[in-house]
Amino acid sequence: MQRERLIARLIGRSQKPAAGKAPRVPPASRSARRSAAAGRAMVPAALGALLALLPLAATLQSPGARPGAGTPEPPEPALRRLSRHLLAHYQKGTRPVRDWRTTTTVAIDLMVYAILSVDEKDQVLTTYIWYRQHWTDEFLKWDPAHFDNLTQISLPVESIWVPDILINEFVDVGKSPHVPYVYVSHHGEVQNLKPIQVMTACSLDIYNFPFDVQNCSLTFTSWLHHIRDINLSLWRQPELVKFDRSVFMNQGEWELLYVLSHFQEFSVKSSDSYAEMKFYVVIRRRPLFYTVSLLLPSIFLMLMDIVGFYLPPHSGERVSFKITLLLGYSVFLIIVSDTLPATAVGTPLIGIYFVVCMALLVISLTETILIVCLVHKQDLQPHVPEWLKHLLLERATILLCIRDRKKFSQSRMQTLDTSRQVENNDSTAKPTPYVCEDPRERGAGGGTRPALAFAGRPEGSAALQEVLRETTAIRQLLEKREEFRDLARDWLQVGYVLDVLLFRVYLAAVLAYSITLGTLWSVWRDA
Repeated sequence: MQRERLIARLIGRSQKPAAGKAPRVPPASRSARRSAAAGRAMVPAALGALLALLPLAATLQSPGARPGAGTPEPPEPALRRLSRHLLAHYQKGTRPVRDWRTTTTVAIDLMVYAILSVDEKDQVLTTYIWYRQHWTDEFLKWDPAHFDNLTQISLPVESIWVPDILINEFVDVGKSPHVPYVYVSHHGEVQNLKPIQVMTACSLDIYNFPFDVQNCSLTFTSWLHHIRDINLSLWRQPELVKFDRSVFMNQGEWELLYVLSHFQEFSVKSSDSYAEMKFYVVIRRRPLFYTVSLLLPSIFLMLMDIVGFYLPPHSGERVSFKITLLLGYSVFLIIVSDTLPATAVGTPLIGIYFVVCMALLVISLTETILIVCLVHKQDLQPHVPEWLKHLLLERATILLCIRDRKKFSQSRMQTLDTSRQVENNDSTAKPTPYVCEDPRERGAGGGTRPALAFAGRPEGSAALQEVLRETTAIRQLLEKREEFRDLARDWLQVGYVLDVLLFRVYLAAVLAYSITLGTLWSVWRDA
């Protein structure tokens, strides 16, 4: 409303001199009249210009005016102008160099984030890495002064050229997140940063399980371009890459030792060479779980088998005890069979350890059965050979430091004396059936009177012969029993010494085997 009043006032002032009577002017020259006419003709043009500026002045004067229609659009943001400037005529299908003889150098780097799984059967290693690569794109350069001092921009990875860098050991596509953008600097440097779940083939050596160290390689190379087109280099120094555990999740079964890097050229049948960058990921298994669940139960069972040798050799409980241990160890092997890694290439050392322990238990049971047979089967056995007595009861007792070896020698001498007496008595024990001495007469005659003959008494002679025969039979029975007892004592002594000897040999074998394995595993663990 105010604007309309102002317009009407201006129009009224411009029309006011023409409404009344024309004033009287003094006569003048012709040039003066012409200039006055020209001045009057400029008034409508000035009014038109003033009317055109009135809306803008009203907008500026009104503080509550809407910034809507009638205002000019703001300038375009620098990011949009730069993105349109870079991608307007960009060709992503060709290598980004102005001279085709220029080599594009791609610098790569990786950091191991986690060891997800190690499949010994399929020889597959699954890792999660942070992969970085950068190269120079000659068509993605600009002057920051023309774009509000903008020196870096993120562009869609599908809109620019990306090198075809792959991993040769890939066996499966992992579940890697898709990163749709790359960073581009004003110098043309492109940075492509992305996480990758890598499932690669790896030659796993499980002989030292559970103290094994694995070395798996990740080979990055261009699948198509040879080294004259795309060359590879390392982004950081090799020492920084080797011991970088800044992002590694060190809570799983495997621990990261180091990552080695190596550059080499690769060619197939004298063709063009390709650039390769190898990263060797060296990891080590944590053996605590397997030591507690596999080694300690086996060691305890073997110790119980050794303790079982202190049971008496003539006791049958030792055999049942050994059989129980053998059955328990068999059940233990069935339970832990799923825990051991299975490969068709070789058997881990711990598997050989379990087999040898089973064999030692079987040998221990066999030795126990042998000793029991020697002790409890004397009636069906001959006399102990002299060479065996000399070897075990004399030589072996000294070698084994048996304290009661004198008892063995004395019992041996008593056995020899007893056997000799038995032979002498058998040869001299021939009683006279017709002569008998009266004790009363012998006492009266001083023992020199000859015995009286009973030839005239046939009944007394027959009874006496019967008594003598019974007495001789009883004496022979007792002598035979004493002979069997001596024989049993000899075999028991042989069995005892043989038991001690086999126990010492068995104990030495177990100790040597355990020390050897312990030394090997300690060396592998500290390597």
